[in-house]
Amino acid sequence: VKLVSVTNGDIGHWRSAGGPLAQRRLAEVKEAARRMGVEVEVLDIHDGELLPTLENRRTITRLIREWQADIVLGHRPWDYHPDHRNVGILVQDSAFMVTVPFFCPDVPVLKVNPTFFYFTDKFTKPNPFRADVAVALDDVFDRKLHMLDALASQVYEGGALGSEEFERDHAAADPVRRKEVLRTTWMNRDGDNARRGRETLLKLYGAGAGAKVQQAELFELCEYGQSGGRLGTAGASPGLSDEELRRLFPFISAAAR
Repeated sequence: VKLVSVTNGDIGHWRSAGGPLAQRRLAEVKEAARRMGVEVEVLDIHDGELLPTLENRRTITRLIREWQADIVLGHRPWDYHPDHRNVGILVQDSAFMVTVPFFCPDVPVLKVNPTFFYFTDKFTKPNPFRADVAVALDDVFDRKLHMLDALASQVYEGGALGSEEFERDHAAADPVRRKEVLRTTWMNRDGDNARRGRETLLKLYGAGAGAKVQQAELFELCEYGQSGGRLGTAGASPGLSDEELRRLFPFISAAAR
């Protein structure tokens, strides 16, 4: 697994900005990646200034090729944050360009296109999110919290929209109390995901196990890249066959058979 932060976070705090904040954010994401045992890369693009330029399309295309990704996860292109929206556009554009030999010919072209998914959100215009894949988190929920705990400037201090009141409410100065707040916050968020994605959980994990899931993450299949353009197959979701589902998400393969 590789995590890519497409901007450096240098205005993503209510109290500090610039180089010192970018360095703090870099240290936080590196620690989060260390806790998860994954790789991470932070691009040196100013926070709030990401645009879907040709240069950035090439950058994202190279990153996907170099990693030889099987799955690429990103934002839907109608998120509230302009950087999120533009990441969505860049990833969608790269979903085709990673297979084009003479685009970025300095990096070997991918012979098999990755499967692209969107992160969950609650925006309804122009299209509401659809939970094509739901992943149960119950067994790894504490590990997720341990990772999130490393992102203190956002999780406990509120990022760009934070305040002294936010820090007080999230017990930023109390390392014990703040983890309790973190658990409650994400139990609510991922519990809401489990409720919203219950139908998909039942399909993928079976009626018994799917009904018991308390925390989940949800993903919508992108219509570009491998699998995405084929609608109405026999798989658990449009465009994703049972065989592909088992290959991409082996931990839910038994229920998907």
